[in-house]
Formats: sequence, C-alpha cells, structure tokens
Amino acid sequence: MKLSLSSLLLICCSISFAQLSVQNDAYIFVKNQYVYVTDDVNIDDADSKIYLRDEAQLLQGDGTTGNSGIGQLSVYQTGTVNQWSYNYWCSPVGNNSAAFGNEDARVNLIDDATGLTSSVDALFVGGYDGSASPLSIAQRWLWTYQISDQYLDWIFVGATGNIKPGLGFTMKGNGISNTESQLYDFRGKPNNGTITNDVANGLNTLLGNPYPSAMDSAAFIHDPANQSSINGTLQYWEQDGNVPSHVLQDYIGGYYLFTIDATGTIITDTPAAFMTYDEQDNSFPLPVPTNGVKSAGRYIPIGQGFMVEGIAGTPGAPATVYVKNDHRAFAKESDGDSYFFRSNTNDSNTSETSEPIGIQYQDNGLSIIPEDYKRFRINVDFIDDESQYTRQLVLNFHDSATAGFDYGLELIRTESYNSDAYFSLDDKVYSGQAFPFEEALVIPLAIDIEQQQPLRFRIFDIQNFDDSQGIYIHDNNTDNYVNLRNLDYELNIEPGNYTDRFTIVFTNQVLNIEEFDTTALTINQDNKQHQLSVQNPNGLDIKSIEVYDVTGKRIIQLNVDAIEDDYNLSTLQLSDGVYVVNVSSHANTTAKSQKIIVKN
Repeated sequence: MKLSLSSLLLICCSISFAQLSVQNDAYIFVKNQYVYVTDDVNIDDADSKIYLRDEAQLLQGDGTTGNSGIGQLSVYQTGTVNQWSYNYWCSPVGNNSAAFGNEDARVNLIDDATGLTSSVDALFVGGYDGSASPLSIAQRWLWTYQISDQYLDWIFVGATGNIKPGLGFTMKGNGISNTESQLYDFRGKPNNGTITNDVANGLNTLLGNPYPSAMDSAAFIHDPANQSSINGTLQYWEQDGNVPSHVLQDYIGGYYLFTIDATGTIITDTPAAFMTYDEQDNSFPLPVPTNGVKSAGRYIPIGQGFMVEGIAGTPGAPATVYVKNDHRAFAKESDGDSYFFRSNTNDSNTSETSEPIGIQYQDNGLSIIPEDYKRFRINVDFIDDESQYTRQLVLNFHDSATAGFDYGLELIRTESYNSDAYFSLDDKVYSGQAFPFEEALVIPLAIDIEQQQPLRFRIFDIQNFDDSQGIYIHDNNTDNYVNLRNLDYELNIEPGNYTDRFTIVFTNQVLNIEEFDTTALTINQDNKQHQLSVQNPNGLDIKSIEVYDVTGKRIIQLNVDAIEDDYNLSTLQLSDGVYVVNVSSHANTTAKSQKIIVKN
C-alpha cells in the first residue's frame, strides 16, 4: 500500500508500504521495529519527521525513484566518549532537499538529542577537544580517506565539507570516560538504493554502512561485483583510550580484521595488535590481550565505518565497490550479531540484550565454526624497549580451501609494525589463511624483528581438532619442535626478516623434500607440454604420486592402482613456481622426493 501521512503515526510492529509520504507537521515514530518501503520515501515538508528509536530501522526495496523532501529522518547511534579515541563513521543520511535521490552528507547533520524527538544542532569547535554537554565536536579530527596507502592522504572535511554517500569519516569523542557512550542524532534525507565509491588495487578506502538499517556483511562482501574489486577483508579501527595523547606516534591502536564466508556462518577475524603485558611484565591470560577485544558480528550496524582494500583499478582509473538495498537487513545490536566499534557496549537507545542470532559464540566472544571446519589461533608476543604487544594470527582448515587465495576465509592485512608476525602469499601479508587439512602441511610463519628481543608463540581457540593431534611450531634454525598445545615456545631473537625460520606443522617430522639420487625412478617436468612424468622402468610398486607447493599444501594427488612404466600428470592448472613431487610405495615409504619448476 501507499501511505500518505499528515498526522501522527506510531509504529510498534513491523510494517510495509509501497511508498511512504510524510507531509506538513506530521511524523512517524517507530520503536524497536522496522518499516519496509518498496520504492521511495518522501519527507516532504520542513516539519515532517520520521523518528527511528530503540533500534528501529528503515529498509527499502528495488524501487528506483529515490527519496526526497526537506523534512528529516532522525536515527540514533552511540560512539566513544573518549576524547583521545577515533570512531570510524558513515552517515545514514544526506542533505535533505526536494530533489530525488541521495545527496552528500556533512558532519554537521549530526544533532545533540535533547529529548525523545527534540534536538539542537551539535556545536563544532576548534582546538583538540570537544565536550559532551552541550554536544561539541572538535573539527580537527573530521577526515575521510580515499584510495590511498599513505597517511598524508587523509582528506580534511571539517563540519561542512561534503562527504559522498557511502564514504566514511573519522571523529573523536568528547570526554575522558572509557565506560560511557556519546549519543549522536543523525538527521537528514535517508540514503537508499545502490551507492558506489572508488577503490584501487592495493590501496585503502574508508567506507561504511550508509543506510538507516543494518547491513549484511556476507551479502556485501560476496556480492559478485565486489568480489572483483575488494579483497573481502573489512578493517575496523580500534584504539586504546587510556593513552592521553593526540600525538600520532603515541597512539596504541590498529585494525581489527574481519571476513565472512558466503553462507554467513563462518566469521574469520583477528583483533588489533595491542599491549599484552602489564608494567611488572606479567602476561595477561589467554585468549585475548587486555585491549583489542572487540569483535564484529555478521551485521554491520547503522553508522559504522570501515576500511577496504581494492584489488582492481588504479587511482587514475579506479574500480567500483557497491552497497545495495539487497545488502540491508533488520538486525539489532542488542541481538548480539551486530556491533558498533566504540569504546564500550553501553548504548542508551538499545533494548535489553537477547540471545545471539545466527552465528553462535563462545564465552570469550569468539565465533564457533561448523563441525566440518577446523581452526586455531596463534598469539605472537613481542617485547622490545619501547612497546609490548601481541599479533594474533588465525588458521582455518576445510576441504574447500585451495592453494591460492580463499575469498571470505582469509584475512589480508594492510598495516604492520617494524616487529611483526604474518603469513605471506603472492607478496601479500595475511593475518589469516585457509588450507585443506593434511598432517603433511608445512605453513611458513614469517617474523620481522627490528631489534633483539624476547619472542613468544602461544596457541588457543582450538576447534574441532582431535585431542591427540599435535600442533607444532618448528624452529628450522634449531630444529626444535614444540607442541603448542602443551607448551609455549619462547626465545630471544636477533634483528632480521625471518621468512623461512618458523613453520607450523602437525607432526614432529617435517615433510621430506630433500632430493636424492635413484636409478629406479625418474621425475621430469615438461613445461612445453604442461606435463609431469614419473618414469618407472623397474616396475616399482608405486602407491601414489603427490605434488605439494612450497607451503606444504597438496595440490595434486594420483592414487596408483596398477604398475606401469610411466605416469603422466597435467600441470596446466598450476601457477608458475617451485613444487615438490613425492612418489610413495605401498610400503608407505617415500621412494623419491624431488623439486620441480613449473612455468606455464
């Protein structure tokens, strides 16, 4: 139905309209429910209002008319109070006018809520600090960030600078508390429909949820148009508000990394690298450091901003990232699967917390994966003269994982410290990777060390592994194997870039890749024919021929059921690189192991 409203309408249960028009001094008040409009919303007159309260949301369908009107939609969101800490925002509203369609936002569309429906304009001040009452926002910290990997490319917008729909912006809190939240009232024309922004290969863009409703991260990340333009990792800013400084080098902060599979059931995430020791050098207990503990749910809340990295296009000819009405969902933060990245969980406009929906979580806040997946996390602790922090890495295992990049299961990282830990693939730095599980897996774990310091490896969040399955850190320099399920591995380490010293393995005997001479078997790689041949002139009782990449992932497996003079395997599907061929006999011994070079 089409609703044209010129008087009060209170909505306490979900309701749908084909079109919605609010006129004169009428208003719609929606509490803890959603309104769904198939086509356009027209808030026609200056005194016309739509109030979304107590986590109420507006969703819209596939209409193409576009919203219009000089009235306002009002929706609340809470952010950090702490004056030292940033929130990343994305406005759910733009400038209100009679024109149809989305319009640029400005930070001065934010109001200071003075009552359930009343508000006054927020104040904007110079200097470093704002204040909570009356709401005063320091303009110095209002910036956007577009297709860049350089800090100096932040773009200042202040209170009145135009911000394209869908672009995010930064803003600091207005007080000193770490235990309270600041309420912000966004007022303007509600954003609607398909919204696009530019991304470029290897560069970051600050985006966000641009709608007055939640947004499904699985639908956004796995939209086919976005799979070709972004790497699938969402980066949420976290900052330790206990550091009383506005000086960049004093910040303790970083990016919480998040991705999700296409079904929306498997979250892969790691926290920002924060401190993990107190002043007496006592370690905090697992599973998480003292800070960097926030974790996102499947649904991105109203107003939330985040970084994405492009995988296509250039600054001169950028690619496009899309947010669409199809990505929108009615999901409340109080339901436990939607979380705004502020300094705490207090939220004066949310209802009482209920049981989580969809994805299930452990008591420590980490998500539970399905039974056919395996997972564990590694905490790598760094202690130098200037800082003490932990980098967390995560590994997923499933038969669907591949030798290459697994979109929606792996985390690509765009920031690193001078001393840090990471996985690597195709010159990209990863905080999370995925593999098909094999006991023969060898997973390199790279370590960068700026100065001599203690280093420690710890393991936790072990899901769906047999209790008897060892998970080892192998130090190739000392040939030490430490089962991290039983013991942390600690050492003092010299400065350097260690890309092949440490590996994660699952037996205390690493996959044998040593070459040795034999007259019984000959292994050849013919790159012109894209073919691997194993010649067996003596008729050895061969059981299998397997091809592994340099990380220990098994790429090809041929189970042999007859003795032949030679066996041929196509290598056309392999990427260029070095591989290891293992030929095994029925006696369960390795008859021959040899490296080959594939060039297609």
